[in-house]
Amino acid sequence: MTATTMVTAAPVDAPQVLGRSRALVRPALEEAVGRLHPWVAEMAAYSFGWCEVGGAPAGVGASGGKGVRQALAVLGAEATGASGRAGVPAAVAVELVHAFSLLHDDIMDGDPARRRRPAVWKAYGTGPAVLAGDALFALAVETLAAAPAGPRTVRLLSAALNDLVCGQADDLLFTERPWTGPERVRPGEYRTMAEHKTGSLLGCAAAMGAVLGGAHRSAADALDRAGRHLGIAFQVVDDMLGVWGDPAVTGKPVHGDLRERKKTFPVLAALDAPLPAARRLAALLASGAADPEEAAALIDEAGGRTAALAEAHRCLGAAEAALAEAAPGAATARELRTLLDFLVRRDL
Repeated sequence: MTATTMVTAAPVDAPQVLGRSRALVRPALEEAVGRLHPWVAEMAAYSFGWCEVGGAPAGVGASGGKGVRQALAVLGAEATGASGRAGVPAAVAVELVHAFSLLHDDIMDGDPARRRRPAVWKAYGTGPAVLAGDALFALAVETLAAAPAGPRTVRLLSAALNDLVCGQADDLLFTERPWTGPERVRPGEYRTMAEHKTGSLLGCAAAMGAVLGGAHRSAADALDRAGRHLGIAFQVVDDMLGVWGDPAVTGKPVHGDLRERKKTFPVLAALDAPLPAARRLAALLASGAADPEEAAALIDEAGGRTAALAEAHRCLGAAEAALAEAAPGAATARELRTLLDFLVRRDL
């Protein structure tokens, strides 16, 4: 084995991949946010974890998230053989859209906190948070429109946003549907919702990066499919952590999703099982006074945890197969697979 081969095959870890992409994208993202109205720019910077309310630099520990979508955009460009810099406009746009969606999600869900800080609507008010979200969305479209292949990437983003809205609508409507009976939410419906709500933007990020890197349509489509499968897997794993995760790791209270009576994949899979534990779980949930610890035990007994784990691994396999269709170079493929594993195999 030559020295060159050894360097090419050197292992990478997810923090390295995310950190490299963040360093590449952050200056362009700050420049874009700086074009907004100063007050709106402050709210945007707060949402990214860059500052506190009032504009003072953020304290130690403030986080703007992992930066997964921007990394996918950078790697999407590199998958075509282009420099990661070619994917920066897509990375900036997708980060802006993701921030926009979180601002509005927190308002719709009434969530008072985001990443261990007050959500933007709690810190600045509901109206200002809506305004900031709208500004981020408009800025994302402007950023893409000014980039090479801008019209094609804007079309990709528009399609992903339509899917995201559909997924969010379904997620909100799920809360109104019963736990049992013909109108109950089925696992297949959940998969579609998760693909739309979470997977569409992940797939769009990689596909837009590829387009800006000069990819053929088939390669961009394959990366989009990989991201969509990844989104389902990510959401299912998130659901598992919401029931059985360690609060010290997740930052969420134990059994938090059960206390909020969310229709997550492990719950829906358990309710679909032809087992006595599933019937006891259905009765417990329908009573409206479910004990979260008892519900978690019944979900496990009815096979909800096993089914969710199998679904996550199935979607990860599908994402890897789609990734292989895109045929990225060896180094980029390794970084993409590292990112996939990091997102899906969290404490599983």
